[in-house]
Amino acid sequence: MIAEPLPSEFAAALAATVTGRGVFGARLTYAGEVGSTNDLAAAAAERGDPEGTTFVAGAQTAGRGRLGRGWFSPPGAGLYVSTIVRRASLAPWITLAGGVAVAEGITRATALPVQIKWPNDIVSVGGAGFRSRRKIAGILAEASSGPAGVQHIVLGMGINLRPAAYPPELADRAGSIESELGRQVDAGAVLAEVLTALNLVLDELWTAGAPPVVARWLALSPSVYDTPIEWDGGKGVTAGLAEDGALLARTADGLHRIIAGEVRWK
Repeated sequence: MIAEPLPSEFAAALAATVTGRGVFGARLTYAGEVGSTNDLAAAAAERGDPEGTTFVAGAQTAGRGRLGRGWFSPPGAGLYVSTIVRRASLAPWITLAGGVAVAEGITRATALPVQIKWPNDIVSVGGAGFRSRRKIAGILAEASSGPAGVQHIVLGMGINLRPAAYPPELADRAGSIESELGRQVDAGAVLAEVLTALNLVLDELWTAGAPPVVARWLALSPSVYDTPIEWDGGKGVTAGLAEDGALLARTADGLHRIIAGEVRWK
């Protein structure tokens, strides 16, 4: 990766949020295009870089999402961010915490109402150009483990800022902040507010445990209750979260736990 000067809109927004962001983004590397910001953060973590070390790119050639899928990351359309988390005990809840941070950060920066769709999608729910439940962001947490357990976590966040020519398989369900709002947004403000929200959410998780963060996640995810879904091997209606973050579904045979795999929302 060849680091580039930080765009002025990013520098100004980050300077204005130094206190709220804590360590997140205090060490930040920017490039117009990279393979994967998660790979860069993972390599930095292996080198011993501290928590909060952050990589930001304007495009990715090998971005990835959940279940090994690619993450469409064209130039000029999105914000691709990965940061290191070294508090290993947060690992079981990091995807939920990341979802809360990205959702709250987007709303603070742009006033766009959003929701979380389990486990890691941020979807739009309003705006001048509203499209029902369009995915505008996603989270990918990747933990590195050794004989002593989790060593560090890389939290990746992909945020669709501007309209793009999405591939056919994404065109009917992907959206962007600007297309939902019908106006331009400040990419630097989105980055700074997401990192600020992440700092606050992870500190709350560290000091108060999971319940407060889970409560915030549930408030942002009304579809986790009473929504018809299907998954490999079953179908039912969502019934909340288990204590470990698994999605619960009520079926004809009782309560079912979903911890991985593809969920199709009706």
